[in-house]
Amino acid sequence: MRLNFRSLTPVLFAVLLPACHAHKPVVETKETINAFGTLVDVTLIDVPAERKKAILDRVNEQINYLHYAFHPWNAGPLGRTNQLLAAAAEFTGNPSVIPLIIKAQQLAHESHDLFNPAIGNLVSLWGFHDDFPPQGPPPDAAAIAKLVKQNPRMRDLTVKGIRIDNTNPAVRLDLNAIAKGYAVDFVIKTLKEEGVDNALINIGGDLKVLGQHGDRPWHIGIRDPRGDDMIASTDVRGGEAMFTSSDATSYYDYQGKRYHHILDPRTGYPASQTRSVTVINNDGARADAAATALFVAGPKQWASIAKDMGISEVMLIDAQGIIYMTPQMHRRMHLEKPVKDVRIVPLS
Repeated sequence: MRLNFRSLTPVLFAVLLPACHAHKPVVETKETINAFGTLVDVTLIDVPAERKKAILDRVNEQINYLHYAFHPWNAGPLGRTNQLLAAAAEFTGNPSVIPLIIKAQQLAHESHDLFNPAIGNLVSLWGFHDDFPPQGPPPDAAAIAKLVKQNPRMRDLTVKGIRIDNTNPAVRLDLNAIAKGYAVDFVIKTLKEEGVDNALINIGGDLKVLGQHGDRPWHIGIRDPRGDDMIASTDVRGGEAMFTSSDATSYYDYQGKRYHHILDPRTGYPASQTRSVTVINNDGARADAAATALFVAGPKQWASIAKDMGISEVMLIDAQGIIYMTPQMHRRMHLEKPVKDVRIVPLS
């Protein structure tokens, strides 16, 4: 997932449509927070001046705490949890991470373990646990095969209240493919409690919106994974989250081959059939996890996994540049440049 907890290149970026007629003027309040290994942009619309500081201070505190709590490698709640998991015995879990672990278990099950946060040791072996992508060469094939054979999965964990039991010492949690989604859900909930009606939370390009930008929707562009321009754009409605997994965010090239951070837990290697997946859903954590799972599933399997995960709005770009979309996504997505092939795939 991406968090770092690794340096990321934004895949999405907010783009407001050029005005073709008069629009209601708005007052934007913007804050940028350095967390999750990227920039977190908070945009509030028409918030009274006397309320801005208190609201932004609360959001800043929450974002920084979530970054600390969900970091899989540092000495925080999740880092400590990983130390205890290695003993493969029951222990008392940290209340900060237990809800996210439970959510991750549910989504891992629905994705048939293509979203698998239990493969933290594999992520570390590839070097994608660091603040900067590794330089190569790829890990030894025997070492990869050994970790795959150990088959760590979220179902190896049992959570009862605050007690966690682990039956597989190979489990090491890397919740990066769900934590940003969880974080945007958390912050949007906080903004609602603070009486904010219109806002955008953008964590390194993955985002969730509240309300509108004045009298028009938030219009979001999706970056071409093989270019610097937009390949598509869409209006994102209040309460919706948009998440993209891409092989262009954290990767290295070695001897003419790209090795990226989205690992297929079945093979231990980066998933090779997909360039990017964009998902829209009201649940940010679900959208985050699904974007990873569908990327791993690839062009032949993504539709069945999307159906099982309850995701109806998907755009997938495969390794050949072919675009696949669900009918729901096709109806709302505008392609910004010519593409070789677009295929509409119902989730039957």
